[in-house]
Amino acid sequence: MKKIQSTCNYCAIDCNLDFYVEDDRVIKVVPTKGYPVNDGFCCIKGLSLDKQQTTVKPNSLPKIRQEDGSFNTVSWEEGFQYVANKLKEIQEKYGQESVAGISTGQLTLEEFAVFGHVMRNFLQTNVDGNTRLCMATAVVAHKQSYGFDAPGYTLQDLELSDTIIFIGSNPVVAHPILWGRARQNQVPGHKIIVIDPRKSETAMNADYWYGLRWRSDLLLLYTVANQLIEKDYLDHKFIREHTEKFEEFREFVKGYTLERGAEGSGLSREQILELVELIHQGKRVSFWWTMGVNQGYEAVRTAQAIINLALMTGNIGRPGTGANSITGQCNAMGSRVYSNTAVFYGGGDFTNPARRERIAQVLGVDEEMLAKKPTKTYNQIIEGINAGEIKGLWILCTNPRHSWVNNETFASAAKKLELFVVQDIYDSIESAEDCTVFFPVVPGLKKEGTYINLERRLSAMRPVLSRGENEISDYEAVVGVGKALGMGDALKGWETPRDCFNLMRECSRNMPCDITGVTWEALGNSHGIQWPYPEGRKEELSGEQRRLYEDGNFFTPSKKAQFVFEEVRENPLPRTEEFPYILNTGRGSVGQWHTQSRTREVKFVEDVSVKKAYLYMNAELAKENDIQEMDDIQVFSANGQNAVFTVKLTDNVGYEELYAPIHYIQCNKLTPSIYDPYSKEPSYKATPVRFLKVLKG
Repeated sequence: MKKIQSTCNYCAIDCNLDFYVEDDRVIKVVPTKGYPVNDGFCCIKGLSLDKQQTTVKPNSLPKIRQEDGSFNTVSWEEGFQYVANKLKEIQEKYGQESVAGISTGQLTLEEFAVFGHVMRNFLQTNVDGNTRLCMATAVVAHKQSYGFDAPGYTLQDLELSDTIIFIGSNPVVAHPILWGRARQNQVPGHKIIVIDPRKSETAMNADYWYGLRWRSDLLLLYTVANQLIEKDYLDHKFIREHTEKFEEFREFVKGYTLERGAEGSGLSREQILELVELIHQGKRVSFWWTMGVNQGYEAVRTAQAIINLALMTGNIGRPGTGANSITGQCNAMGSRVYSNTAVFYGGGDFTNPARRERIAQVLGVDEEMLAKKPTKTYNQIIEGINAGEIKGLWILCTNPRHSWVNNETFASAAKKLELFVVQDIYDSIESAEDCTVFFPVVPGLKKEGTYINLERRLSAMRPVLSRGENEISDYEAVVGVGKALGMGDALKGWETPRDCFNLMRECSRNMPCDITGVTWEALGNSHGIQWPYPEGRKEELSGEQRRLYEDGNFFTPSKKAQFVFEEVRENPLPRTEEFPYILNTGRGSVGQWHTQSRTREVKFVEDVSVKKAYLYMNAELAKENDIQEMDDIQVFSANGQNAVFTVKLTDNVGYEELYAPIHYIQCNKLTPSIYDPYSKEPSYKATPVRFLKVLKG
């Protein structure tokens, strides 16, 4: 029996696991002892990765839909050529941007990069990722406040903080290993605080819970900032030496009085003042946010309001502190800096002459071949399809028919496409129902590459099992189409994931995310390496836990962090007499993952998961409407759609609120097509709805 260390490719923790293999079968999966992230622990999803070893069967070949609706199985060479011909044909007929791609946060760094090279560079078209659905807000917030998309923390900070504040975050369910790190905290008298409209599983285990009104986060945070300033609970030295625009911020938040904050947030004056005192009393305060903040119509400013609190109190760059964004998917960080979509490989603007010259030099191509602007965003791609402007779409390892906001708009879009390539390990996902081409690819157990977790740690995915007949990886599928497109020498140096990794290393040189000191070989069987890790600084950067901003320097031209703020916006989709209730969304259970494409095959997860779409309703509201536990209701959304859910009763959601897990397609049938103006991340939370009881019989 041999042991192979690799990376879990579910969530952004990127636990490392030891796979014990015999006769090309995974016998058992054991979390890697000593790995800095999970140190011998992982959740049920990681432990069940061995269930994917038979996902892709032998004779895994592309399928092309025929005129009568049936599929014809072809060789990989035929599949590549068919897709390449259709891409060129559509571009020649409708223009360069008439084809597009959508990737995911679950591919390897190398797969992001090569897809960006084929689509963004060679075809000069648009590729966005489903990271737009979860992390775009944090990216923009970091760039505007810090000068680069660089969350500065390490997971060890959860164990060193004396005041841990989770905002719109439920790690007990969504990131159990992260929650485990918080539970390991041995700081005497440490406190865990949760700010969330719902009394989530994390709130149930916290020392303090502030159940604010939906979408009042920004108002509350500005009110807290004003109180901290009024009471002079500030780190004046840090503000003076390491930030800019604080005086403007001080004047701005004067309008966010305690009375206004209490009235708008639904919290009492006493609760707000208590929160202010808890922040002030903490010596090492860490703020942690995720989708409850990111998925809103004023999400970037909300994230920056959290950053502002950390800056003004000096809680950044020190152990146990930080304004820390919790990433969703396993390689969203890799997507953010190495996908060639919103920024060049390794960061940098597409119009920056020096970066253009450098990237062209590294890739060995003419500068004119490089992408010239950031991609169209996810919503612009779907809207472009429905408007008849985009005729071809290639999606990798994502399921937008289920996960896209107001998902019936994607259902309409899919039917309008002349070419719709779905590349996935499952042909059973909802998005594959209308595809014109299906590319079956292997799961992570059979491929190699690099992942970057939420704390900037690179880790290795290495093959655990050998390939069956005709089985190929996402990387090989993209290269295959690239060759069929006639890219020729433009693919020189991209032959294997290892080759690609070396290109990306060079692209990162002298950038904030510099990984020139990381080698492919060093990542194997390692403890991972956090970026930045420039070449020649091995001894200096030898620590396994490294945070940014310890020197007070940021990535802005002045090296100072920026206070960024804006007046609270009016809700673009408020409650009305017709739609008097609010639908909130989020995780259902630790075992379920996104659209359940992967966890559905894990029997012991599937056995304990509810089969039908359900939601939680306040017990008092249910009683008033004669609704019992497990009754069905029809929920009507302000977006014009409706869906049926089974009701579970609880006192953990507010009287006027409903809460639905995201794992069922009915959930995002109801969410609206509203986006943050800066990140273009969808506003999945706080949808106005009404409901009717479904009568039996």
